[in-house]
Amino acid sequence: MLPSPDNYMFRMIYSELLDAVGPEGIRVDDSEKLGHSIDYYWMPEMWHDRNQPPRTPDVVVLPDNTQAVAKVMKIANSYKIPVTPWGGGSGSQGGALPVYGGIILDTKRMNRILEIDTESLTITCETGANTQQLEWAVEKAGYSTMHFPASIACATLGGFLAHRGTGVLSTKYGKIEDMVMSLEVVTPEGEIINTLPVPRHASGPDLTQLFVGSEGTLGVMTKVTLKIHPIPEAREFHAFLFKDMHSAMAAGRNIMASRLRPAVIRLYDGPETAKLIKKVLGIERQGAYLVFGFDGDKEMVDLEMARACAICRQENPEDLGTEMGKAWWDHRYKFFYPPYMFQLPQAFGTLDTVATFANIEKVYWAMKQTVETNFPQATYIGHFSHWYEWGCMLYARFIIDQPPADPGEAANLYNRIWDPPPSPTAASSTSTTASASSSVVSCPSSMAPPSTSSSASSEPSIPTAS
Repeated sequence: MLPSPDNYMFRMIYSELLDAVGPEGIRVDDSEKLGHSIDYYWMPEMWHDRNQPPRTPDVVVLPDNTQAVAKVMKIANSYKIPVTPWGGGSGSQGGALPVYGGIILDTKRMNRILEIDTESLTITCETGANTQQLEWAVEKAGYSTMHFPASIACATLGGFLAHRGTGVLSTKYGKIEDMVMSLEVVTPEGEIINTLPVPRHASGPDLTQLFVGSEGTLGVMTKVTLKIHPIPEAREFHAFLFKDMHSAMAAGRNIMASRLRPAVIRLYDGPETAKLIKKVLGIERQGAYLVFGFDGDKEMVDLEMARACAICRQENPEDLGTEMGKAWWDHRYKFFYPPYMFQLPQAFGTLDTVATFANIEKVYWAMKQTVETNFPQATYIGHFSHWYEWGCMLYARFIIDQPPADPGEAANLYNRIWDPPPSPTAASSTSTTASASSSVVSCPSSMAPPSTSSSASSEPSIPTAS
């Protein structure tokens, strides 16, 4: 924390920060501090909604270049003041919250596009750039980043780098760490370093990958060079409705095992198909909705699409055709905005979990059973996105429609869901098991849903740079 504003030391430090970032780059008003104390993590949203005072930063700085960032970090290091980098504030796990007070370093003024290299197919830009604005700029040049996350409209590029973010087309084009060529980083001591200009080398440890995913703990990423891609000639989608999640998972796994190259595969479990697919796409049927797409040269797209559809039909699903596949793509962002997305007064938590195909269904059922057994007032839903040759990611959520009105009780219930008591069946179970939070529960060998449901991983640590 900084000294109290009525302490002369606060004025001394404020003057140094003012010199570093200029009058347009520093804020101490209550509204600005409040705006930088709440992200999309449910806990601070609820706390504010219940009229409770949040933990705010002491000062917000908005540097507009790398040298200013370096000056801020030197000042903070000299006075041992915590610094928390802030991008768009759209994170769902509280990673940008100023839990130690101190300085919030907002990067959004560093949003310049520095170069589009049409020969190497790269773009170099500052990390405070809004991801949608970045994509539009690249598209004007005739290319695409192929990075289409749900938070594209409100998140910064630096936020995705800090958390190893993932877009819809990651199955073909990779996660953000696969797109990065090189980085410029300001260390906590205020040094400016540049990683090697290319990612494929044998020159010792890969510093780029050390900083990507470090969540603000190792430094502030200020500039990045990313890959870009030609806009494909064709992009086509197809959707199927399977009788259950297990048969749909088998189809998706077989598509990946065949080494076809889908740009995207997404599988919704029964509850999410019934809840969200019905709302967004108007499909009112029981089952598991699977959609996938291919892009590139049209002849190749047609060949791969035909083969993928043939693989799916081996499981005897209902063929929803290209129309319901394209509808999903056209409305893909609706899932994450009102009135479709969960919002207060509901309580909700997001549980991203990656596992191999041998384990991903076990993880799903273990989480579901843990949540719904220990917390019958909660609903558990999930979909499987970001598929790889070896497995995929489960994007699961728990929802409580009517959490306690008392903020303390609501917080206690929410945290208990994240860290539930051990399952009484865990110790004696001799069948196949999977870990979910602190409990280990048996997983039905048939992968049919058990009579009760599931929960989650422990909360991540809060990133700061000090």
